[in-house]
Amino acid sequence: MAISFSVVLLLGIVLVLMIRSGTLKGGPSIVAILFGFFLASTGMAPSIQRFLDSIADTINDISF
Repeated sequence: MAISFSVVLLLGIVLVLMIRSGTLKGGPSIVAILFGFFLASTGMAPSIQRFLDSIADTINDISF
């Protein structure tokens, strides 16, 4: 739960920065937000979550 909240917060910050810098306009940003919202309610959501969890675990297992 903490990882997904952190990812949502990070992506939200990136989205706001892209809108403010003019890299991403308002219309496409709304489409991107709605796409993510509706993708989360599909059957693919658990697979995407497992993929992101495995990436987070891999990064966490890397020792320096």
